[in-house]
Amino acid sequence: MLDLLAREPLLLLFVVAALGFLIGRIQFQGASLGVAAVLFVGLFFGALRPDLKLPTVVFQIGLVVFVYTIGVSSGPAFFASWRSGGLRDNLLVVAMLIFAAGILALGHLVVRPDPAISAGIYAGSLTNTPALAALVEAVSRSAPEAVRETVAALPVVGYSVAYPMGVLGPILAIFAAQTLWRIDYRADAKRVRGVHLAEQELYNQTVLVTRPEATGVPVAQLVAQHGWDVVFSRRKRGGEVTLVSGDTTLALGDLVSVVGTPEQVDAVVHAIGTTPPSGEDLAYDRSAYDFRRIFVSNEALAGRRLGDLNLTQRYGALVTRVRRGDADFLAHGDTVLELGDRVRVVAPREQMKALSELFGDSYKRLSEVNLLSFGLGVSLGLLVGLVPIPLPGGIVLKLGLAGGPLVVGLVLGALRRTGPILWTLPYGANLTLRQVGLILLLGGIGVNSGRTFVETLAAGSGVQLFLMGAAVSVTTASVALVIGYRVFKMPFAVLTGLVAGLHTQPAVFGFATEQSRNELPNVGYALAFPVATIAKIVIAQVVWRVLG
Repeated sequence: MLDLLAREPLLLLFVVAALGFLIGRIQFQGASLGVAAVLFVGLFFGALRPDLKLPTVVFQIGLVVFVYTIGVSSGPAFFASWRSGGLRDNLLVVAMLIFAAGILALGHLVVRPDPAISAGIYAGSLTNTPALAALVEAVSRSAPEAVRETVAALPVVGYSVAYPMGVLGPILAIFAAQTLWRIDYRADAKRVRGVHLAEQELYNQTVLVTRPEATGVPVAQLVAQHGWDVVFSRRKRGGEVTLVSGDTTLALGDLVSVVGTPEQVDAVVHAIGTTPPSGEDLAYDRSAYDFRRIFVSNEALAGRRLGDLNLTQRYGALVTRVRRGDADFLAHGDTVLELGDRVRVVAPREQMKALSELFGDSYKRLSEVNLLSFGLGVSLGLLVGLVPIPLPGGIVLKLGLAGGPLVVGLVLGALRRTGPILWTLPYGANLTLRQVGLILLLGGIGVNSGRTFVETLAAGSGVQLFLMGAAVSVTTASVALVIGYRVFKMPFAVLTGLVAGLHTQPAVFGFATEQSRNELPNVGYALAFPVATIAKIVIAQVVWRVLG
């Protein structure tokens, strides 16, 4: 069997991917390795025989696709995060990553491993695969041809030894902090106002207007006056049902449908009236208006604001909410549409066909990738990665295959389109490409580094390397929590998401979301993830060069 795998590298790749996926789904105390298990399965196979190898281009293609798709999807959140306190929080992220490098340097002075291994420990203790890939590329490029493969495996050794505590360390730090400080997540969440969450628990409530102070005033004025984050959908006066606009005024006895989070909707009910004694629910009233979810597959609408479509004037229609992936959020005039969104439309039945044509409503088109924009974007990223960047001390860095496509992806994702070229990808297609890229990346570097990994552990330094990584991971997460909560007074749920983004670790993010039982960790994660990824790509290479 091993002879067959040695002769057929593609077969080896897919065996590693399949077994890694299977092992990655095994749960232990609510946590799992996920797709990162592909790396460890690759290390196992690579350690069995020296001739079990995969072509270098496998992991290179995987790396480029992985980081570019992350950049394109994170671009809008990345640049938006620099407003409303984002600069301070991103500076905290960068400061913590530099702090982590300082801890690593102290460990390096004690243990004295190869500088490439120490730099790999930095990437592993902060669980950042793009940083590892950039290290592998830089180390390989600097080594003579005869030893290039062996030297390039050294960062993977450090990464692999440090990775488990890179996942577990922040989880332990968050658990200890919330226990020590007796965090009440529900009370903590009430401190957050005016934050757009990536996902919201939404429901629809019909309200009977009984308060005179809510009548005779345009709905837009009521919303602004009270600071509500809701959507008024339909109004029933007498036997007539109409859509609600910003200019609509309410009268005593009106029934009005309100969509929002439970907390916000309850505030509206308290301010304007009560729930109808009859139990009538406008949300299911199809007498005058129909409603359905429609896929956004029309590329001409991607990157455009809902308010610019003039749906009420053109079709007598209203969009109340948008579903992106598995997340629902309210639809406002400034909501920007993305390919793959599902919009909930309320409209006259005769207009539904026209609205379906407007939005596209084609699931098939959402599975397609625009190879023109994708190819151009990746090409630009590769070119940026080749540009030398001079740093103090005579160090010259290149963003390389990891940093270049990521930076360009962030910029293009934020732009969304340039003239007729749409840079963003459909949500589902982006996730699929990202997963495939990550599997190619982890499988490639795992298999090709297996032999060096085993030889390093056999030399007896494995425990020391593990402790180095644990010190970096746990200390960095703990200090970030103390500064964020005690000094910056950040809501703890947002802070746990920021720590997960600092470690660029989905497992930590999942733990944070589970503990908070709300979506506030999304805010911190989206804020920190892009900056942390770029910073670690650069810092890991600086660590390698300085320690060397």
